[in-house]
Amino acid sequence: MAKHKIYTMSFASVYPHYISKADRKGRSKAEVDEIICWLTGYNQEQLEEQLENQTDFETFFAEAPLLNPSRTLIKGVICGVRVEDIEEPTMREIRYLDKLIDELAKGKLMEKILRK
Repeated sequence: MAKHKIYTMSFASVYPHYISKADRKGRSKAEVDEIICWLTGYNQEQLEEQLENQTDFETFFAEAPLLNPSRTLIKGVICGVRVEDIEEPTMREIRYLDKLIDELAKGKLMEKILRK
């Protein structure tokens, strides 16, 4: 099976889109970073390093220090597909992140986004 093109894209190339989506809705880069760190277990310094290294999505998630066990509580539709129905592991992780950024842009409280 061919890999999805997004796997080979650098995380850093998509990151500004997460920031601008949040910013358009009055949310901050700090909140986006908090979501990413919550999901992946990266700390801020490690996240910056991944961005600087232009790490691709597949590696970004494969090398994540600790994928948050609560991420399986993320439910709903993103890009017309139910997140919980995505079988391919890397694509599911990407869509979890997309869903969290959508929730941020829709004005959800951080504690709800972070499943606290």
